[in-house]
Amino acid sequence: MAKAAKAEPPPPTQRLIGYARVSTEDQLNDAQVDELRAAGCHRIHQEHGSGASRARPVLAKLLKELGAGDVLIVVRLDRLARSVSHLLQVIEDLEKRGVHFRSLRDPIDTSTPQGMFSLEVLGAIARLERALIAERTKSGMKAAKARGRLAGNPGLRERRPEAVRAVSAARGRAYLDELIASAQTWLPTVRQLRPQHNWDDIVRILNRKGHDWTAERLRRAVQRMVREKLVESDLIKRSPRRRPEDHLMRLVAGIAIADPDLSLRDIAAQLDRMHQPPARGGRKWQPSSVRALLDEARRFGLLRD
Repeated sequence: MAKAAKAEPPPPTQRLIGYARVSTEDQLNDAQVDELRAAGCHRIHQEHGSGASRARPVLAKLLKELGAGDVLIVVRLDRLARSVSHLLQVIEDLEKRGVHFRSLRDPIDTSTPQGMFSLEVLGAIARLERALIAERTKSGMKAAKARGRLAGNPGLRERRPEAVRAVSAARGRAYLDELIASAQTWLPTVRQLRPQHNWDDIVRILNRKGHDWTAERLRRAVQRMVREKLVESDLIKRSPRRRPEDHLMRLVAGIAIADPDLSLRDIAAQLDRMHQPPARGGRKWQPSSVRALLDEARRFGLLRD
């Protein structure tokens, strides 16, 4: 008698998560919340702050918590993003993680072909906008040169303090934007390993996943996020002092924490790719050496079973 076919597990329940934002000077966001509730949102995250503000801690935390199958819903596109390019950046990150996006008053719903087409149109508009800005900049520089004027910011050429401060502030805002946009790819690992592990070990682990960090750049990035109150301050606490022989134990523990699904053989292969000399000599890492270091890390409280 043939065995009965194994029942397929039910698909995961789709969570509809709302995000509402209003300026502190504007009216309360009750109207947005009502629309999001009517759309079936299970949870609604509310934030107060201007559209130009880079620091949006509620949004940053929400984007980190969303998982595959979730749908992020806003009433209008301008509630989420500061510009078309910022919107596309956020949606691209969500799509990579299997999260859909929907705007109630705009034809954007990344779970439908029509919504994806509208997104492609927005992308084309963003590219056109960048091209037009570049063209106007080149034309302006050419016209200034023809009139015998130097191109660029005269305030910067003359080192006026207000001009230097304005440029520095603009660069700082752009840097923070880049950190927030990329945080989902590196911040979870930092949160798992800091402050128990030092920056060098964390950078080794991140760079094995395709990043290009240095310890100093990563430390400064996390410090900036802490200053903006986007992440917890514990991440920049001083790491515990360690003996030289503890380095391999902590490195192996860090790899295991960052990716718990790795086998002993996988960790050994990763250490070989990092060009780490094996703990017991020889040319290649052995699973038994990895197991010994993991056992030691558990005794020191770095790992839990």
